[in-house]
Amino acid sequence: MKLAARMSRYYKQGNFFSEFASVCAEAGYDAVDCPTMNSEIEAECRKRQLGIGSVDVDVVGLQDPDEAKRNAALITAKAAVGAIAEAGGRVAFVVIAPPDKSTPRAKSFAIWKETWPDFVAHCETVGVRVAIEPWPGPAPVFPNLGTTPEMLRAMFAAVPSPALSLCYDPSHFARLQVDYLRVLEEFAPRIAHVHLKDTEFIAEGLYKYGILGPSFEPPGHVFGGGFWRYALVGDGIVDWTKVLRRLADHGYDGLLSVELEDDYYAPTPDLAQLAFRTALERMRALGVRTLS
Repeated sequence: MKLAARMSRYYKQGNFFSEFASVCAEAGYDAVDCPTMNSEIEAECRKRQLGIGSVDVDVVGLQDPDEAKRNAALITAKAAVGAIAEAGGRVAFVVIAPPDKSTPRAKSFAIWKETWPDFVAHCETVGVRVAIEPWPGPAPVFPNLGTTPEMLRAMFAAVPSPALSLCYDPSHFARLQVDYLRVLEEFAPRIAHVHLKDTEFIAEGLYKYGILGPSFEPPGHVFGGGFWRYALVGDGIVDWTKVLRRLADHGYDGLLSVELEDDYYAPTPDLAQLAFRTALERMRALGVRTLS
């Protein structure tokens, strides 16, 4: 298993990708997750001798209730996946969110079944796996698909192609109080990418709000909900020794990608660089070796 890095918060700010790739290369990462795929990003990865990790593909339009809009979005999504394949990438990273965040998941799933078999078939044809991000989306509906075992079972039953896969991120399952190790065991053959991100539960917040979150105050963390927050790998409740061992037991040989959504580190580039170096050191201490 090799190490990659992802930092979605700064992807769309100026020319951050070039700076981010430089930081990753200097720190010793093997690859970098990309916000899109174009000639500039491909050249930057080649220049820094970084492999192409996952590549973001916008699939929100595939969940539109309007069939014409879905068909137009399908053409765009297929083209994006084609660009990934041409650049040598193998994983398309997707968040399956509806345009209307109030859409119930059951309704969104019915729409998903109309378009995704075609999209996944194209991904399989060009040799790209589409990895579902298990972030549940905003409260109170939590509308995103692919975020619980119930929904993952339904999706994989409806589209059995191995090109439909999972970005395994235990932080999301831990936050939802889903057994993240059992998820790994059940869906191991479907895992195409792994995010190294943790979840910390905040005892005082859990006492004050329970799992509902605050009624009168802000959540307290940019990436959090009052009683929980996303944390740098190793700073939360996830047992990474068990995660890495079970991934190895199931023959996972893809990337382990550090995702920084810890607002103790995210505010400045210097803190972000510290976070990526710290995460790399922690993974090396657990036996993960980079090529450098």
